[in-house]
Amino acid sequence: MQTIKFLSPSSYGRADVCLAGELSGHTRSSLKKLFDGGLVTINGKTAKASQSVAEGEVVECSLPDPVEIAARPEDIPIDIVYEDDDFAIINKQQGLTVHAGNGNIQGTLVNALLFHLSGLSGVGGALRPGIVHRIDKNTSGLLVVAKNDAAHVALAKQIEQKTCRRQYLALLEGNVKDDCGTVSTYIGRDPRDRVKMAVVSADKGKPAVTDYRVEQRCGGYTLCRFSLHTGRTHQIRVHARYIGHPVVGDDVYGIKKQKFSLAGQLLHACRLELTHPSTGERMAFTAPLPDYFLLVLKKIGFDTDDITL
Repeated sequence: MQTIKFLSPSSYGRADVCLAGELSGHTRSSLKKLFDGGLVTINGKTAKASQSVAEGEVVECSLPDPVEIAARPEDIPIDIVYEDDDFAIINKQQGLTVHAGNGNIQGTLVNALLFHLSGLSGVGGALRPGIVHRIDKNTSGLLVVAKNDAAHVALAKQIEQKTCRRQYLALLEGNVKDDCGTVSTYIGRDPRDRVKMAVVSADKGKPAVTDYRVEQRCGGYTLCRFSLHTGRTHQIRVHARYIGHPVVGDDVYGIKKQKFSLAGQLLHACRLELTHPSTGERMAFTAPLPDYFLLVLKKIGFDTDDITL
């Protein structure tokens, strides 16, 4: 337990405001926990967050020792497409979150990787070991996982320099007019809903570039192939909506009334190309469309035998 003690430099309307000035980096909720736990005193008496603090009063706060949080192995089935001493290629199933977030450190791909693989890089920290890049929880398909730090750095550099190529197949609402094209915008937080991403002005977001090519059209839907030049959060889903053809099954960026009973968007990382970090060999991996994706395509009338990965 660490204790800090100081004289209030001026008068404050609230004790938590006074304490926030000394404890940079603490959120309002974390400060509330300190007061609720009786860990803050003013002039030796237990203080409330809302009480006033006068200049020169003695403020003392006891800070609990930080708890080291790390992901733990869990026996979650995963599809390991390829593995060697440097990296592994995983065909992630829909519904599996890649790494911990929002206080949840269980039931993720990372937990599964710690169980199934012999080692993971530490570059991403205790909660994201091995994670070079990610795909959304309800997006399926390929991603590369680093098994040592040198491989992690090399693979991350390939993604940054755009030599690691990633392709996706997605079923879009409506008939996309052009056979191919490039969507080039800026993506940032949606100003109306901070949980979502959106196409925004240059000063509000980061560059996002996506190539698309129509594979098939059928029954008012379009099967499209997407290639990423950048890796912004929800990039394909945001760009699909931007061109007026959101991904089928997308309950965040898609239409409200979905025709098919789906657990998430029909978006699949079907192809991944990279250079081996040790041998320099150029390698390519593919993953077939999941059964639920194929079922929807067949219901609509698409020729599933003619789909290339």
